[in-house]
Formats: sequence, structure tokens, C-alpha cells
Amino acid sequence: MTTSTTPASLAELTGTYELDPTHSRIGFVARHAMVTKVRGQFNEFAGSVRVDGADLGASSASLTIQGASIDTRNEQRDGHLRSNDFLALEEYPQVTFVSTRVEQTGPTSLELTGDLTIKGVTNAVTVPF
Repeated sequence: MTTSTTPASLAELTGTYELDPTHSRIGFVARHAMVTKVRGQFNEFAGSVRVDGADLGASSASLTIQGASIDTRNEQRDGHLRSNDFLALEEYPQVTFVSTRVEQTGPTSLELTGDLTIKGVTNAVTVPF
């Protein structure tokens, strides 16, 4: 007998899920001086996803990142990123994402479109899920 961990349908995924920070990573890659890439992550965040397998349009996701937890493995660079030149953490301590649309892109993949707010500026972004 074999068992499958892959759901047969999205309906089986219906429910609310909390992000588990010990098993999740919020990472980024940014160009530095147009020569190299800097990789980093945020170590403190919380989020949830509500999946409605019968009506994906009713699904939603939200994420709050503590900007001070930025980690590029270089304390001097991290300090600069926390400053007003970049994240302005004294005035804007959090980065947030709130979904506005959920679309299925494959049998086991979705795209979340939503409002990403950094330093008080909100832009629409789409991320794979």
C-alpha cells in the first residue's frame, strides 16, 4: 500500500494556514553596483493564507515582515539598509503584503497578486506560491 502526500484537488487544501518561521524563508536578491548580486533574508515575519479550494477568488494571504530583521550577512550593509536611505525603519518598521488575487497556474501551483508596502509606498506584485 502506498500513501500520497499530494492532495487530489484544491478542495482538499481548503483551510487557514499560518506561516511557520522555522520552516519558511523570506529571501531576496538585489543588484549591487551593477556588478554582483547581494542575497539576504528577513528573519522575523508572520503571515497566514486562507485557501478556498472551491473558489480560489475567495482565498487570501497576508504577510508582515519586521524590517529590522534584515540579514545580508554583513552588519555594516544591514545597518545601511535599515537607515532612511532604504527602509527608514524608525518611521516604517514593517513591510507588508496583502493579497488582492489568487490564480491557479498549474496542478500544484498558484500565483498571489497583492499590495506590497515598503517605506509607506505600495506597489502591486505577483509571487509564485
